Amino acid sequence: MISLFTYTFFNHALLTAILGSISCGLIGSYIVTRRLVFITGGITHASFGGLGIGYFLGISPLVGAAVFGGLSAFGVQYLSSKQKLRVDSAIAMAWSFGMAVGIIFIFLTPGYAPNLMSYLFGSILTVSVSDLIVMLVLAGISTFIFITFKRSIQLISFDEPFARSQGIKVDVFNYILILLIALTAVIYIRVAGIILVLSLLTVPQNLAIMITRNYNKILLFSILFGFVGTIAGLLLSYFLDIPSGAAIIFSLISEYFIGWCIIKLGSLTKVKPS
Repeated sequence: MISLFTYTFFNHALLTAILGSISCGLIGSYIVTRRLVFITGGITHASFGGLGIGYFLGISPLVGAAVFGGLSAFGVQYLSSKQKLRVDSAIAMAWSFGMAVGIIFIFLTPGYAPNLMSYLFGSILTVSVSDLIVMLVLAGISTFIFITFKRSIQLISFDEPFARSQGIKVDVFNYILILLIALTAVIYIRVAGIILVLSLLTVPQNLAIMITRNYNKILLFSILFGFVGTIAGLLLSYFLDIPSGAAIIFSLISEYFIGWCIIKLGSLTKVKPS
């Protein structure tokens, strides 16, 4: 086990697990409490259009995905809040448009079509130093926003009309937070892929909510459970020689069900007063 720390790829993966648990734990708590999971899925898949454009233009696919994902997030927020378009309809439009754009530009790219498996399923073992720097910046920004504006975010998460009555600029926060959602989803495509990144943003948070209703504790437990699940999946991937993204999600889901069973058993063993 100790010998793993002599490998650069494992140290990078370990740092990714730490930074990812912070960013996804914080952002994911907002997603789950606001019930924005479907929006996150739409933005994540819409970013596929940016991947295709990035390949076509010869720039980093993740840069293209970040720009396209951010614009899609703003588009969904604007259409649903200002144009009175149903949220699910706006998401479906962004989702399908992004996937279509991605496919078109991939096939227009000269030469062989690139292999997008790493972006569909992810690989935490291929994270580079530049990826870590981007993740560190995202984790820092997310932590700063959630610490500085914790009360406002908490009120918006649980009671948006009341937050408006308190003079909180809800629309501004909605745009900022949905941009953070888009950037988090796109950046961690490298870790878990487009298909699997949703679990990092939802599973630890739902486990945390089962344990406590205290918002501060939800944030802390989400970070902790995300880190434990990611490390467990990383070790499972290494020892069984299986894809890291799938192993991480398997570990997160297993962690959730283990926690659920423990909570249920604990409630059954409590002696009810006569």
